[in-house]
Parts: sequence; C-alpha cells; structure tokens
Amino acid sequence: MTAAVRIALVGAGAFGIKHLDALSVIDGVKVVSLVSQEADKGHAIADKYGIPHFSTELNDALALPQVDAVILCTPTPMHASQAMACLRAGKHVQVEIPMADSLADAKAVVALQRETGLVAMCGHTRRFNPSHQWVRQRILAGGFNIQQMDVQTYFFRRSNMNALGEPRSWTDHLLWHHAAHTVDLFMYQTRSPIIQAHAIQGPIHPVLGIAMDMSIQLKAASGAICTLSLSFNNDGPLGTFFRYIGDSATYIARYDDLINGKEEKIDVSQVDVSMNGIELQDREFVAAIREGREPNASVGQVLGCYEVLHRLEQQLAAS
Repeated sequence: MTAAVRIALVGAGAFGIKHLDALSVIDGVKVVSLVSQEADKGHAIADKYGIPHFSTELNDALALPQVDAVILCTPTPMHASQAMACLRAGKHVQVEIPMADSLADAKAVVALQRETGLVAMCGHTRRFNPSHQWVRQRILAGGFNIQQMDVQTYFFRRSNMNALGEPRSWTDHLLWHHAAHTVDLFMYQTRSPIIQAHAIQGPIHPVLGIAMDMSIQLKAASGAICTLSLSFNNDGPLGTFFRYIGDSATYIARYDDLINGKEEKIDVSQVDVSMNGIELQDREFVAAIREGREPNASVGQVLGCYEVLHRLEQQLAAS
C-alpha cells in the first residue's frame, strides 16, 4: 500500500477551507497540521477536520518530520518567502496564486525549486477547471484554434474584504493576482509566448492604494489576441467569464460550466474525475509528489506569466 502524503495546510481562510474540503476526498492524503494566525478560528477548524496539530507559526509545521508537503493559502505578500521556507525545510509545496507579487521573488522561488528538486506548484486553477480542460483537449486534437480570448474579471470590493465578506489584513491586487489567472491561461491554451502586452488602469483608490479598474491587451506569438477587463467596482454579476473565439467555434466558460456561442450547454462532467477545479489541482500536486515528476502548473511552467505581469507593471508605472 502506498504511504499517505502528509500535508500541512497554511491559512484557514476561504481558500484554505476549499483545499481542506478537496483534500478530504483524495485517497492517500492526510492533513496532519494546520497553521493559522487566528488561533481561536484555527483551533475550531482543526477540530472540525480532525487535524492533529495546530500552530500559529509556519516554522512549527515545517519542523514536523511527519509533514511531507505544504499548501500555502496565505496573503499574497507572504507567498514567495513562505514557499522558499518550505523548500529549504525539504517540503514539497503548493502555493496559491500568485506565486509572488514581483518578478524577482518569482524567479527566486523557481531557482530554489531547481536547486532542491522538490515539487513546487502554483495554484493556477484555470488549467484544471473541466471547462478549460475540455477546450484544451479540442486544441490538442487539432479541432480548435484560438483567435481571441475575451475575459471579464469582476468583483465588488470597494473595501478591504475577502471572499467570505470578512475584513482582510492585506490588499488584493488586480494585476498581480487576478490578471495572473488569465495571462497564464492564455499562454497555456495558445501554447505560445506573449509577444505584446499593454495595460491601462483607472484611478488609484485613496485608501487601498490600488487601481480598482484595469484593462489588459495581449498578443501571443501564434497570432491570437486576448482582451482582459478587471474591476473591483462592479456591482454584479461577479466572477470571471471567458469567451474563446476560435476558427471553428465559440465557447464561453463560467468557472466549471461551458456553453457554445449559441448558449447550448456542453457536458464537461466526464473530462476529469471531479468537477471541482481545486480538487483537481490538489490531485495533481499529490500525484506529482508520488510519481516524482514535475506537476502541471509547476513554478517553472508559470514563470512566463509573471514576466508578463512585470512588463505590465513597469508600463503602468511609466504612464
């Protein structure tokens, strides 16, 4: 019998809970430690999920010999430093998107992964959603080629709240977080580097210090283009919606749902073993550890996305 992959989950917020629920249905996985800066909340979640060890400090979990791997669901500014701490401690790591909020830090994570040879993966969930997997299968089979992707990423976050409507201790970012999903997916689906990238942004919020509206245009070496609109000012509907315009069809992906241009639903339930993108992401992480291979969405594979984000950030700063 294959030994269980023993995981420490760091961050007990909205996405931490999504990962705990996903891990609970994956055979041969055991969450052995939970780390959260909120002690009372963290203890309650550890009790609920039967997690034997709890701490408010990442280093306590990294010191446990029974921890094989770590999943980081912590604030964006912590991602790179914590991912590197895990690798230095000899632990495989999956860090939620984004891998870093600067290109220098992203490169440092990739360099350390290559030095250690451990599995290091970033939570670029769109690669795993069955809707986007279905489109990719059509592309790989030669039946569909992207001409344009039109993407809308819309939230209503005029105050510093998380996905659960709770106050957030850090500030989210349209470019380094939400745009990362689409930039990476566009490169992944076109199988082509981005050769042109342009961005404009709206006014900077006087309290949050970030742009609340942004528009990004991309062109891949394949000739495909992408138009991405992002907003924290949008009062519904919320979420990210992808329109694939191709040479043979149009497809619209709304998370795990997929329709064609005539609004006809496409059954993607048989694309993978689950309809939960987070679960499929975690399954890939665990499988890569067991098989000693590079995972889909490894930190090395997604580095190109952060190079593009860096170019866009420089462009915005100069405008």
